[in-house]
Amino acid sequence: MPGLTTEECLEEIEQAHTRVQELTGYEMFLFRPPYGDYDNRVISSAAKCGYYSVCWDVDSLDWKDYGVDAILNNVLQSGDLKNGSIIRCHNGAKYTAQALEKLIAGLEEQGYELVPVSELIYKERYHLNGEGRQMKD
Repeated sequence: MPGLTTEECLEEIEQAHTRVQELTGYEMFLFRPPYGDYDNRVISSAAKCGYYSVCWDVDSLDWKDYGVDAILNNVLQSGDLKNGSIIRCHNGAKYTAQALEKLIAGLEEQGYELVPVSELIYKERYHLNGEGRQMKD
């Protein structure tokens, strides 16, 4: 999205919002920039559309299709995994659905509680750091 104009960013976000609402009836309010690629203009455009921008700090790398064990290791052994982490998984990746039960159990065994992203984020006076993590202003 950084290669798009502000108007194109707004249009893309609004089109996606409308399509999801038509399909699900859900009013989205969280925005993850495609591929995690963003700049200040993209984040500002999302905010103008009523979205809170979020990224991830732990990547399952599930999209590489290396298998269930790779997903589990990438997340459960990640040095970045901590309270408040957002784990990136894809609904269309080949092994993600098969890994979820073990992934959730492994996270809980390590003492983590899974909560909706909306419970983790700041909604006022924040910025995204260079790693995509929300930081309180």
